[in-house]
Amino acid sequence: MSENPSATVDATAPATADGSAPARLIDARGSFCPGPLMELIRGIREAQVGDVLAVRSTDKGSKTDIPMWVAKAGHRLVSVEALDGYDEITIQKKR
Repeated sequence: MSENPSATVDATAPATADGSAPARLIDARGSFCPGPLMELIRGIREAQVGDVLAVRSTDKGSKTDIPMWVAKAGHRLVSVEALDGYDEITIQKKR
């Protein structure tokens, strides 16, 4: 399963439901497992500690896979929101 070559990162992402503004928006809609998670890992590597990242994904597995990885990797899950045809998972880099 390959990553979505059209996945994009937008540094001007809108604020999340809890008011924190993501430093990055990773649009992985249309990408299948493990694409959205791999895009997030790439974004986390490039981010600074404390940065907030949001992943948009149409892959149903992302709702469970990404939060499990976030906990295992020691970051903070900010929110998981079901939006119009996709999920937005917001994470804060902790280390």
